[in-house]
Amino acid sequence: MTTHAHQDVPQVRFGIVLLPNFTLTALSGLIDVLRLASDEGDKSRPVRCSWKIIGESLAPVRASCGIEIAPWETFGDPARFDYIVVVGGLLHSGPEPGRATLEFIRAAGATRAELVGVCTGTFALMRAGVLDGHRICVSWFHYWDFVDQFPATPPELVLADRLYVADRRRITCSGGRASIDVGAAILMRHIEPSIVQKALRILQVDEQHKSNAPQPHPPGLAPAAHPKIKRAILLMEQHLSSALTVDEMAKKLDMSVRQLERLFKAETGSTPQAYAKAMRMRVASWMLTHSGRTVAAIASACGFSDASHMGREFRHAFGVSPGAYRSGGTEGAATQGQAPEADYGEVYPGRKEFY
Repeated sequence: MTTHAHQDVPQVRFGIVLLPNFTLTALSGLIDVLRLASDEGDKSRPVRCSWKIIGESLAPVRASCGIEIAPWETFGDPARFDYIVVVGGLLHSGPEPGRATLEFIRAAGATRAELVGVCTGTFALMRAGVLDGHRICVSWFHYWDFVDQFPATPPELVLADRLYVADRRRITCSGGRASIDVGAAILMRHIEPSIVQKALRILQVDEQHKSNAPQPHPPGLAPAAHPKIKRAILLMEQHLSSALTVDEMAKKLDMSVRQLERLFKAETGSTPQAYAKAMRMRVASWMLTHSGRTVAAIASACGFSDASHMGREFRHAFGVSPGAYRSGGTEGAATQGQAPEADYGEVYPGRKEFY
C-alpha cells in the first residue's frame, strides 16, 4: 500500500561515478540519505529515488581505505539520470580519471542532468570543462591544490569557507559529512521535507547544514614549492592542537634541524616557528568569526596553552582581545580573517614548539 501511495511521485534518479581512491565516507553518507528517504521503515527500496554506481567498466574501484566497489553498470546515456554525482578522494595517489570518464562528464553537462562534485570529484568536473563560470566549493585542505591545478580560475569563484555550493545546474561539495547535507538538500527539492528530516534523524544527524555553513577550517597559508616544506606545512596543519617540536618535525622529514630551518626560510621567507604561529592565529581568528565555540575551546583547538595565552597573542597580533575581534567592532579588527603578517621570530622558552 505504501508503494502505491508513492507511485504518482516521479522517482529521482542518481548516477554515481567513483574515482580512484575515492573517500568512502563521502559515498556512504550520500547513499544512506537516499536510501533512508526513499522508502518507509527499514525496507530501503528505491521508491522515491534510485541510485546506480556507474563506471567506464565493471572493474572494481578502490577507495582510499582499501575497500573496493564494482560499478553496477557502464556509463551509457547520461540523460537517464536526474543527478550525476562524481565522488573523489585522494589526490596524487594513483591514476587520474580516465578519458572515458571525462567524456561522460562532459556529455552529461550537455543534458538536463545536474552535476555534483563531491570532495575532489570537483577536480574531475573542472578537467571536463563543465564548471566554467560557476562558483566552486573545495575543501580547505585541497584549496591550494585546486589553485595550483587550475590557475586560470578566478579566485573569487573558488570557495573554501563553506560546506557546499549550488550554482545553477552544478553542485560542488567539500566532502566528508557534507555529502549528507548535499543529499538532503537535493531530496528536499523533490520530496516531502519531513521525510528527509526523518532520514537525518536515523543517521543521528541533528540538523541539515545549509550550503553557507562553514567548513571546520579556512584555507591554509600559501604552500611552498619544495616537497619537504610542503610536507612540513601539512604536518603543521595535522598537529594544530598539539604542537610538534622543531626536532620532532625535522626527524619526521629525515632532516637536521639546521637543514629544516634553512630550507624553510629559503622557501617561505619565514622560520618554521613563525609560519606555524601565523597558521594558528589565522585558524583561531577564522573560528572566532565563523563558529560559536568559546574562546577557551578555540584556544585548545589551535594549540594555545589556555585562553589567556591566546588572548595575549591576539592583542600582540591584532591590537584587540579575541572577544573584540569576534564582535568586529574595533579598528584593530579591521582585517578580520587575515593572518597576521608579522614574523613571529621569537620562540617560547624551553621546548621549541610551533605555537
